[in-house]
Amino acid sequence: MTDRPEILSFDLSGTRVLADAEGVLIVPGEATLIVSDLHFEKGSAYAAGGQLLPPYDTRATLKRLASAIERHAPERVIALGDSFHDLGAAGRMAGDDIAAIKALVAGLDDWVWIEGNHDPQPPEELGGRTAHTLQLGALVLRHEPLEALAPGEIAGHLHPCAKVRGRGRAVRRRCFATDGRRLIMPAFGAYTGGLNICDAAFQACFGRVPDALVMGRDAVHAIAARQCVPDRAQLRASR
Repeated sequence: MTDRPEILSFDLSGTRVLADAEGVLIVPGEATLIVSDLHFEKGSAYAAGGQLLPPYDTRATLKRLASAIERHAPERVIALGDSFHDLGAAGRMAGDDIAAIKALVAGLDDWVWIEGNHDPQPPEELGGRTAHTLQLGALVLRHEPLEALAPGEIAGHLHPCAKVRGRGRAVRRRCFATDGRRLIMPAFGAYTGGLNICDAAFQACFGRVPDALVMGRDAVHAIAARQCVPDRAQLRASR
């Protein structure tokens, strides 16, 4: 176990991994940092549709990602899909942001862009390599989780959040969703929302509500499924 409160060490299908409160997963035995759903340029995509958001999401996401890479010093980074909000995202990026991505990619031995549903063809000009799935020891990495038993799977796509009620109030935060055999990563992007782990989409993957590794301000908190509650909309839908 690590003595750093912002990191939680646990066993995932026989592999030791570390969940960081910033929303990245470390596989120490593979010198690898895993991040999911960066959604670069989501703000500019919304602006094109008339929904104005501050156009700084890419820069904010990059700053946090660079900080995580500096903190953990991995040899490899794997971005688990939907790194770009759409196929035109790279064309809307500011020059400084493009340069920052290229520098991050070039500074590592290996950078893998996993294909997502938003970005089935990540831009080649930014460097790195592309894969649909990737085997990492006993782990299998892909963007969309399988709706079947998949020990060792690490996926993204669903943007898990957990709602925990206690002491007269409820807290809703991003989380890693897991049952100890497989794991769904939290979305890392600045403008990404979240789906409550009590949703049927998670039960289709895990066969039940998964446990949550909740990202607090300074720590990752392991919360059992029985302590998690659905959102009000989910409660209304179930009646």
